[in-house]
Amino acid sequence: MSRTKPVLLVAGVAVAAALLGVVSFTATKPSSPGVSGSSAVAEVSADPSAGVYPELEAYARRDASDKLALGRADAPVVLIEYADFKCGYCGKFARDTEPVLIEKYVDKGVLRIEWRNFPIFGEESEAVARASWAAGQQGRFWEFHKAAYAEGAKEKGFGKDRLAALAKEAGVPDAARFTKDTDGAAARAAVREDQEQGYALGATSTPSFLINGRPIAGAQPLETFTETIEAAAESAAAKSAKSSKGKP
Repeated sequence: MSRTKPVLLVAGVAVAAALLGVVSFTATKPSSPGVSGSSAVAEVSADPSAGVYPELEAYARRDASDKLALGRADAPVVLIEYADFKCGYCGKFARDTEPVLIEKYVDKGVLRIEWRNFPIFGEESEAVARASWAAGQQGRFWEFHKAAYAEGAKEKGFGKDRLAALAKEAGVPDAARFTKDTDGAAARAAVREDQEQGYALGATSTPSFLINGRPIAGAQPLETFTETIEAAAESAAAKSAKSSKGKP
């Protein structure tokens, strides 16, 4: 993935069959240890609605049965991640940033994280995406996610034997079912659905994110995510209070 390549995010949510808008944002270099963080892609300001495209909020599924999601389906903030298991920056986010967000926001009911498989690096990307879905069918998606994003994991490749080893490491109970599901039509359809959603948005690099309709590109510094999530939570609380006042 290019660290500076522009990413075009096209708001493809249909309302009365109309295209609602186009959002542009730029992927920037993730911060390195000892180096000050890069500027946030999603511009965070005191105004919690700044840089937010409400039509993009419709991409959140909020399906309580979604095995590739963490957190309450009715959480005030939804972070959607479009990612590839062969993407080094996705791994950086998974190891360095996501655990903090889970502890700070998901565990407290503020944030929901919804995963979208967005394989863009060829056949192995497609295979591990399907495998992650298959692990999810046995309730082990996030354990598989952790194993596949461990330091040095992607360098070992994602061939069939390696996928089986990752499933075992993730504690997937039925290995035969896992293999069958990985190669099955349902896995292919699920991955394709995620891919098509990402392409409809115009995402061309990974990781790409939406947080309550606000786009973020790249493995940005933790502060970018925490400030964006808190702004989104503030906005959601204000909307809820306004709605409550309007009720008889």
